[in-house]
Amino acid sequence: MLPPSRQDYVSINLSGQRSGSYNNGKQWRRQSCWRKWKQLSRLQRSLILFTLVLLFICGMASFPTVSEHLTGSRSSCSLFKFTSFSDFFVDKVRISCLCVSLQRKLPNKRGPPVLINRQQKRGNASAVEDKAAESKTGAPPSTVCSEANRLEVVRDAFRHAWKGYKEFAWGHDELRPISKSYSEWFGLGLTLIDALDTMWILGLKEEFEEARAWVSTELSFNRNVDVNLFESTIRILGGLLSTYHLTGDSLFLDKAKDIGSRLMPAFKTPSKIPYSDVNIGKGTAHPPRWTSDSTVAEVTSIQLEFRELTRLTQDPQYQAAVSEVMKQVHQLEGKLDGLVPMFINTNSGQFTHQGIYTLGARADSYYEYLLKQWIQGGKTEDQLLEDYLQAVEGVKKNLLQKSSPGGLTFVGEVSHGQFSPKMDHLVCFLPGTLALGAHNGLPADHMDLAKELMETCYQMYVQMETGLSPEIVHFNMHQGSIRDIDVKLADRHNLLRPETVESLFYLYRFTNDQKYQQWGWEILQSFNKYTKVSSGGFTSINNVRDPEYPSPRDKMESFFLGETLKYLYLLFSEQPGLVSLDQYVFNTEAHPLPIWPSSV
Repeated sequence: MLPPSRQDYVSINLSGQRSGSYNNGKQWRRQSCWRKWKQLSRLQRSLILFTLVLLFICGMASFPTVSEHLTGSRSSCSLFKFTSFSDFFVDKVRISCLCVSLQRKLPNKRGPPVLINRQQKRGNASAVEDKAAESKTGAPPSTVCSEANRLEVVRDAFRHAWKGYKEFAWGHDELRPISKSYSEWFGLGLTLIDALDTMWILGLKEEFEEARAWVSTELSFNRNVDVNLFESTIRILGGLLSTYHLTGDSLFLDKAKDIGSRLMPAFKTPSKIPYSDVNIGKGTAHPPRWTSDSTVAEVTSIQLEFRELTRLTQDPQYQAAVSEVMKQVHQLEGKLDGLVPMFINTNSGQFTHQGIYTLGARADSYYEYLLKQWIQGGKTEDQLLEDYLQAVEGVKKNLLQKSSPGGLTFVGEVSHGQFSPKMDHLVCFLPGTLALGAHNGLPADHMDLAKELMETCYQMYVQMETGLSPEIVHFNMHQGSIRDIDVKLADRHNLLRPETVESLFYLYRFTNDQKYQQWGWEILQSFNKYTKVSSGGFTSINNVRDPEYPSPRDKMESFFLGETLKYLYLLFSEQPGLVSLDQYVFNTEAHPLPIWPSSV
């Protein structure tokens, strides 16, 4: 029997309905519970609600029928095993590895001053965690978030970007996803051409055929338009050559021959150092309006493409023109231990604005192409190798420093003898290049340096509140600093650049260390969360330090499809034969070109 205080509230009348005294008691209990809830602090209420939501999510993941309803297929995901719960989205971001990240406590904190996830300090603890997780799941934790799942997320990202381009910018250079419009640079369908080989590699055959049809019927270079020699070479000529090699379709070789021949007037200068701009309809070339200089990176990062064009056409003019540039730069005075200035004059053929040395903008890909030309040509051109090795030593001697308090290894700049701890995101190509050199027989300490710089580039992402790197960072070197990385207000933008995921791809290919895949996965999730536009496409953003409003710039660079998503896909792939690094060398726009047979 219930105590007297409760009997009044459960009396039932003859008709079987609960009496008024029960209803009054029910109301009293509700008021009592509400008063107790209101007495809790805001933090206590938030924790309770968070716990309930977390239990609900993991409950769905562990209950097969619910999981089957959400995914449309049978799922075996649980708190300790999460393999196929791949179609559930939060803010349009896949959470297929949620349970794994909870299990392993993978780093997801954002923002300075804490230096996050220093892999060197994890030591044996990581191996112990992995073995414990493996005993519970039957598979290594990093494989629970499956290869197929991650690859499909990349494909989905590409399809979403392509959807926006197709609907709002078809045949134009670049998508403006916020305004649902487009922007023109050369008026040659840059995004479409840049993305051709990406679609082929990702297996997106329908999208590829759409693009091929446009190239066949709409793409014409007989136009009265000025194009930048460097950008049109790496994006258009490189993209067409790469797609020809991957598909065997002569359409792309014919288009490559056409644009290649139209770019040749750029080399008609007093010094044979090419002009920066070419009118591909008129057959004329000129420097920028404000100077007769070209940037060193631009004139020394077109060689892979023109050399390959000579090999395919047996026309020596292309390789002769770009080899003459390398020969002259090799002989020039004004270098600092193999490091080159940023500008070269097209009239005199001499370096200008001397005294500034960087691996960032205007110089970066010079160093990349020294190594890659040597590899492309079968490792026979000793001058290229000597210049590359000297430059790496110059970096170590003049540009390499450690940050404080975390001791991150970074590459700064030198201006007239003064060191600056400034590092562009562009410099994050260097870990991959160093690793590629080590893979091809260069000193083993190049790989050691590559690993150190790779973590630095990762920290440029993970220490930002959005998980996305700014365009430029400054490293603290003073004793007593509370953070390693500072970002000036003007440098907080992110342009969807590929350099870090590019290097992650190389490091994973050569080491099989799955932390590099995990780092790439985190970056992809951040791109999905902060740059994805619902109507289609992705946008660069102005402020990586503001996750509430990162301030979209309304522009999707062609290299997001041509490079960033391609490198992410190759990073997550477990097939080393998919664009083998022993058979292909990537140009600086991520277009793979074949390594020449030894007889060439």
